[in-house]
Amino acid sequence: MSLGTFKTSEALSLGVELELQIVNRHNYDLMPCAPDLLRLLEGRKLPGLVTPEITESMIELSTGICSGYADALEQLGEIQQALVEAANKLDVGLSGGGTHPFQHWARQRIFDKPRFLQISELYGYLSKQFTVFGQHVHLGCPSADEALYTLHCLSRFIPHFIALSASSPFVQGEDTGFHSARLNSVFAFPLSGRAPFVLTWDEFEHYFDKMTATGVVKSMKDFYWDIRPKPEYGTIEVRVMDTPLTIAKAARIAAYIQTLGRWIQTERPFVPQEDDYLVYTFNRFQACRFGFDGTFVDPATREHRTLREDLLRVLIKLEDHAIALKSDPALRELLADVSSRGNDAQWIRETYAREPHLPEVVRLQSARWMAPQAS
Repeated sequence: MSLGTFKTSEALSLGVELELQIVNRHNYDLMPCAPDLLRLLEGRKLPGLVTPEITESMIELSTGICSGYADALEQLGEIQQALVEAANKLDVGLSGGGTHPFQHWARQRIFDKPRFLQISELYGYLSKQFTVFGQHVHLGCPSADEALYTLHCLSRFIPHFIALSASSPFVQGEDTGFHSARLNSVFAFPLSGRAPFVLTWDEFEHYFDKMTATGVVKSMKDFYWDIRPKPEYGTIEVRVMDTPLTIAKAARIAAYIQTLGRWIQTERPFVPQEDDYLVYTFNRFQACRFGFDGTFVDPATREHRTLREDLLRVLIKLEDHAIALKSDPALRELLADVSSRGNDAQWIRETYAREPHLPEVVRLQSARWMAPQAS
């Protein structure tokens, strides 16, 4: 199968995708209600899409093409309102969070769609264990080679995105000790991890042709990389974030990725090289396990510092680019998260410490996500 040409897109345009939990309002376990939600939304005009995910207790919303932070937040808010109205009609809740704190994967039902059924047949029980919830952000790139350059530069910041969005400390009723346990489920898939180190589209097409010749992959959808190119959109897609507990946080993280993209594409601060990936899996694990307190090893200087220290340095460095994109309010809020408020995983743990009953935690999570423009 041909990879196809890399579509032209507007540089630094955004698209945001959020996978959401559908919960029963009686016991706040997951509820297989996606087909009913989708039926209620049929024919409703939205700025983006609402589509099924692999199991029936999940739903995915996606914006259209966004110019920046304010546009992304507005589109997310409009789709959120439509989803909340449909959920209320069915008397179900919707929630953010990278994992549901106490659901059991064996009870989940695969959504009746050919691709999902094929994945289930191939991966067995891993398919139901993939009932985890992430945020994906598409970033527009002016050319295929620029997309690969931006991808490899952004890979340095994968731990930032994980720590900022982390919202999955509990799995099947247990505190895992991780800030983002969701990514442990993603790592189980054989084509997860990092993209190959190639810097031209000709090289990438050669790699893709070799992979398809093996019969292992048929399309880019078969790669579960942390960041992958999406030639049909003219974007790269950052895929490591947990779904935040609010749409406001999701929009802020998208704004951070856009601001980093502007810095990378205009100032070209890095010369990507294979050795940048020597500490990649270490840094990623530290972010998943410890959040902002994880250790970050600078791939260029080999200096060790905390993720909190590295995030604060980068967020401050990006101020001029944030102002140019009108995303400075978003980055100021992220600075407050890093310096004092903490991430959503911390909020979940603190809520459980006050209300040591996981259904109550999910109830509060759901109320937070369904509130208009919650912070």
